[in-house]
This record gives sequence, C-alpha cells and structure tokens, in this order.
Amino acid sequence: MSSHEQAVASLISQLALSFDGAVLGAALAYAALRTIFRFKATSTALRKIRGAPYFRVADLRSLLEEDRSDSHEEPIVVIRGAVEARSATDLRSLKSLKSNVLVSQESGDKAVIIQRTQTYIYHEWRGLFGWTSDLRAIIGRSWNKKESTSMRTVPFILVEGGQWPQSDFVIVNMNGSKHPLPLTTVYHQLHPINASPYTFLQALFGHEYPVGLLDEEKILPVGKEISAVGICGFSNGVPEVKACKELPYFLTDMTKDQMLLDLAFKTKILFWSGVVLGSLSIGILGYAFVRNWNKWKERRLRRFQQAANAATDDSTLQMDLDEELGDVPDGELCVVCLMRRRRSAFIPCGHLVCCQHCAVSVERELVPKCPVCRMAIRSSVRIYAS
Repeated sequence: MSSHEQAVASLISQLALSFDGAVLGAALAYAALRTIFRFKATSTALRKIRGAPYFRVADLRSLLEEDRSDSHEEPIVVIRGAVEARSATDLRSLKSLKSNVLVSQESGDKAVIIQRTQTYIYHEWRGLFGWTSDLRAIIGRSWNKKESTSMRTVPFILVEGGQWPQSDFVIVNMNGSKHPLPLTTVYHQLHPINASPYTFLQALFGHEYPVGLLDEEKILPVGKEISAVGICGFSNGVPEVKACKELPYFLTDMTKDQMLLDLAFKTKILFWSGVVLGSLSIGILGYAFVRNWNKWKERRLRRFQQAANAATDDSTLQMDLDEELGDVPDGELCVVCLMRRRRSAFIPCGHLVCCQHCAVSVERELVPKCPVCRMAIRSSVRIYAS
C-alpha cells in the first residue's frame, strides 16, 4: 500500500471513530436498516412464491380460466417449460421460423437471447521510479467503464418439453424486466493485447495498463428447461407471463423447491445480519452518546467554575485595589507602579516589593524576573498582615 493510500485509510478510520465512534455507529445503523428492508422484501417474496401454484405449460390454461371466472386479479404462478422461439407458433412459414431464431457465432447453437461481453483486464506494478497508483486512481478506474455488453433477443415462448408442437405454449413478456437471466456460457476466451509505445510509458511510470481482453458469450438456447415466476394472464386469448418487480426471480434454472430453499436461506442470513448490525450500532451509539454527554457536562461544569473563579478573583482584586489605593507610606509602595501597597512576595527569592496586580503582570512575562534582584521567579504569593 502506497503512502497516499495509507493516508486516505488513516483519514477514513479517524472519521469513522470520530465523536467517540458515533459516525461508525450511524454507518452500522444505516446498514442495519438496509438489511431489515431487504429481509422484509425477501420474506414477502418467499411467502408469494410459496403460495404460488407450480404448473406445467399444458395445465396452465385450465388454471387461468378458473381463476379468471373467480377473480379479476392476475395470479402469480411458477411455470416450468422449454424455451422455444415465438416464430415457431407460425408453422405455415418455414422462412419466418429460420429468420426469427438467433444463432451463436461461436458454438452454432440456436438461441433466443445472445449476450456478448468484452472486459479489459488491467495490470499494475511499481515502475522504475518506485511510483504506484494511489487510492484515487483505483476509485477512478471503478468509475470508468471497462467492459462493453451487447444483447440480442427475439420473442420466445415456453412449451411442454417433448410434446411440442402439439402442446400449448406461454408467451414470455420481457418488457420492463431487470431480473438476471439463466444464460449458458458457450464461449470464454482471454485474448492478449499487443503492447504499444504508450503502454511502455504507462508501465515505466507505474500506471495501470491493459494486458488482456476477456471475450465471453452467453446464450439462452432453444429447448432449455427453465422456470418462469411472475404474473400470468391472457393476451389476445393466449397465456402470457410477465415479471413481477417484487420478486427476485423471473426466469431461472431452479425449480420451485430450489427457489424456496434459496429464499429461506437468504432470509435467515438477512435476519441475523440485521440483528448483529443493529445490536452493534445500538451499542456503539449508546457508548458514544454517554461519552459525549459526560464530556458536555464536564465542559459545562468547567465553564461555570471558571466564571465563578473569575468573578471571585475580580471582586477580591477590586477590594484589594480599593484598600491599597489609600494613604500608603513611601517605604511600602510597589516598586513598579508606585501607587499600591506591597502585597505579593516572589518565589524563590522572597522579595516583597510588588502589589498583587503588578506581581501577576511580572509572572506573565516571557522570562519573569524579580524587579529587585533580577532572579528568575516561578510564582508569587499573596501576603496578608495579621
């Protein structure tokens, strides 16, 4: 870790522990709240998927017709079927069938979704001058987009595996869906990048430079068995399933039982994470509150004591001044102001030659010395005549 990164890490740790850990407690409380919200959303999704009926494509039409006669709401169902291009429903045109199915360039498989991703791999090292990229360069690299993704899709349906084209089908509506897709990787290759003079300069001064290009292709092949979880209804008399934003799945390789196990495990993890983070945040915030409250009371008490002492000193000094400004013999006058009576003796020399006001003034000098013997003094003491 470079000196810049160490300085930034030290600054972040000091900021987190500032106000006796109040900032750290607030950050943990924010994380606990986010965990609680995610736990609530996951629990809701678990209840909905547990209550959703699990059907094959061939049995879906009868279910929808019964539910439509009983209720106006579209039900959430789990459908298991095989992927097929939408154009396969039109058996009258073989040309249409061929033109509406995607073909992978690498594997030659037929697919309805093809995703191509190219990611640059960067390398860092300490240059010849001992320099290295600091934390700002790492953050800046995360801000810059280092990969490009392209996706091609065609309309597709779910059919009963092994019985198509005699069985029914369900249209998959992908509009507005941001859920992850059950894609299969068919191509994964790392290509080296030829070095250039500019790359040599980057390496010389310790900056990051690309060393490879990761090319990856994923597809949703025709005939793959997947599950669709969402709202099911009729579109022009044909069953259609579309995504539900409240559910974490839409198209997945998992069955209903596997989804329930996955959500139950995530629910437990989120629950105990929320409990731990909440307990830590409450403990740290409580500790920070008590410490800051005690400090505030100490500062307040100290201010009151200072104000009381200042008032007492002012009143005592004023009484002494009033007393000492009377008729004072010449032998008892202060050698500094020649107006007030000698009241303060210097330590360690012991000379009683100044009034209290002038003695305090002498003590506040950069190098305090006795006005008579010029000896260094440490303090003065008020002398009272009995």
